[in-house]
Amino acid sequence: MKFSYFALIILTTLTLSCKTEKKVSEYFLAGNSSILYKGRTDQLNDSAVALISSGSYAKMKVVGDSCTFFISNGNQDHSYVAIEVNEDYKGRFLVDGNPIGLKLASKDTSNIKIYKATEATTGDIILNKILAENVLKAEDEEKPLIEFIGNSITCGMGAQTEEIPCDTAEWYDQHNAYLAYGPRAARTLEAGFWLSCVSGMGMYRNWNDEDQPVMPEVYHNLRLNADSSKTVSIDRKPDLVSIALGTNDLSLGDGEKERSDFSQEKFVENYIGFVEKIFQYFPETKVTLLTSPMIGENEQGILLESLQKVRDHFTDKPVFVFEFEQMKPNGCGGHPDIEDHKKMADQLTPFLEKVLKNE
Repeated sequence: MKFSYFALIILTTLTLSCKTEKKVSEYFLAGNSSILYKGRTDQLNDSAVALISSGSYAKMKVVGDSCTFFISNGNQDHSYVAIEVNEDYKGRFLVDGNPIGLKLASKDTSNIKIYKATEATTGDIILNKILAENVLKAEDEEKPLIEFIGNSITCGMGAQTEEIPCDTAEWYDQHNAYLAYGPRAARTLEAGFWLSCVSGMGMYRNWNDEDQPVMPEVYHNLRLNADSSKTVSIDRKPDLVSIALGTNDLSLGDGEKERSDFSQEKFVENYIGFVEKIFQYFPETKVTLLTSPMIGENEQGILLESLQKVRDHFTDKPVFVFEFEQMKPNGCGGHPDIEDHKKMADQLTPFLEKVLKNE
């Protein structure tokens, strides 16, 4: 895949801009009915909207050959967004106060999507306003919706290594949720997607920790953490929910902190309870349970057996198990890189297609 990168100029906020002779107007992104928001988002005030979860995005229809977005961070030093123009991926861009020049190919209208490339735990991406010739109402897409629930692999952690090599920056500097296996598979299937994922999170225990909240406990909370003051609002129920958890439950952690043996009984019990909760939220959905390509052969066998137990519990519900092929990951910290995610998506896509089509 070819990536496009643009020169950076120091300013106080991130902008996407280029010169235009046409008169431009200012449009605030909060409360603007022309802008569509997908995934976990939050309107902070009259002029700001937060992208919270990995892969959450804003879609807008811009008139003209250029525009300027004003985007900032929440409580993180910097984050990343992925930009798509007319379904053409333009690259991943740093949000740290630097502007990025972007010229639109069309002089008429362009459909622009701004995705959050990092995850909820790294802080919000805040969208403030756009300067453009005009902003028309973005059209919602009538297509199947897949929600991908998981851990760091689902978030795309450690995937983009060609810009910033592993172990040379912060742990989130190689995140790119846009190019993770889930969004890749969804785009191939011409489906929409949501990501609900947290690095290090498990089904009954997390990586290197057995006391912090796990996915079944935080899923309903807007920011996927222990803060229950705001809960997620889902305006459309997914046609399929894909769950990829277990890598961290089976992990030995850092090898230094004391960790008990893996409990298949607790894992299966929590997994069944979580899937029951998913069906309470979305009674008509289908659920797929995914193994992990990043764990050892013995652990893979345990995980597969555990997922089969979960599936077999639901005798009257559409629950399916998918097994990834084992691979040696090439990303950071034992995670898949961009090409590994492509291989995962290539394996998973035909399976998801059959589930969606009831084959």
